[in-house]
Amino acid sequence: MTSFFAGLALVLAANAQQTRPPQPQYRSTITIFDRATGSSRVLFTAHTIFEAPNWSHDGKYLLVNSGGNLLRLPVEGASPVPEKIDLGAGYRCNNDHGFTRDGRLLAFSATLPPARASQVFQAKADGKDVRLMTSVTTASYFHGWSPDSKWLAFVGQRNGVFELYRVAAAGGAEERLTSHGGYDDGPDYSPDGKWIYFNSNRSGGWDIWRIPAGGAGPNDAKAERVTSDELEDWFPHLSPDGKWIVFLSFPKGTENHNGKMAGVQLRLIPTPGKTVKPAPIHVLTTIFGGQGTINVNSWSPDSRKFAFVAYEPLSPK
Repeated sequence: MTSFFAGLALVLAANAQQTRPPQPQYRSTITIFDRATGSSRVLFTAHTIFEAPNWSHDGKYLLVNSGGNLLRLPVEGASPVPEKIDLGAGYRCNNDHGFTRDGRLLAFSATLPPARASQVFQAKADGKDVRLMTSVTTASYFHGWSPDSKWLAFVGQRNGVFELYRVAAAGGAEERLTSHGGYDDGPDYSPDGKWIYFNSNRSGGWDIWRIPAGGAGPNDAKAERVTSDELEDWFPHLSPDGKWIVFLSFPKGTENHNGKMAGVQLRLIPTPGKTVKPAPIHVLTTIFGGQGTINVNSWSPDSRKFAFVAYEPLSPK
């Protein structure tokens, strides 16, 4: 009887495998965009998913993720080869990671069994001495270090809602930064440490917003809207010199950033001053992109370039 049920299970599993729709496959092209010239240079191409480049503080390599691993990719040389960072066993990293400005510390998001949800971790830049920074069972995703390396900003799903939080690099309880009740994501500090820029659908569509670094205050009264056109804006990243914000824009009506699609734009605006005023938005390039293109800050240390990932759909094997 046991063998009958074991055989039945195998048949059901085989049928499920046959009826499962083919999973999308992509070619990833890691590209460096030169802001001054408006030109792009392809650095690396792979027939698998690579995501979310961060530039190292010395400008020598990009930190990327692929297959659950974090890897270093040199920015010079004809055929750069990714090198895995050894974090230890069990970590399955996603596309939220980054270095402190001085390059000493690394923060990343990953799942680590038996936990199923993404959590935020901190380590030395070489991947050693990993520490868990969030302690709840719901999802948390790192997005930005404060310029003084004292705080990690992240988006946390608490009670079914994604809002912004921070936690001290020294450890301790998380601090809630927004409480509007919408969907907030992608917090990134301004280089002077005064503001946190993020994307939110609190206005109906997805726009770029900012709050003081210490939080939005009661009822998020201190939140300021930065963009307001018809496109759906995600993941604002400020250049190290504080002059520019690059961000990702999806076609109107795109509900989230989870997929990859045609018609995604990388756009640029000057960073607002003390008050937000209307500013021209420059379209830098239009790509097949989305999740993984620029989830985290990818500016070069000299603010002249930034890195991104474009994708190309491949036919299922």
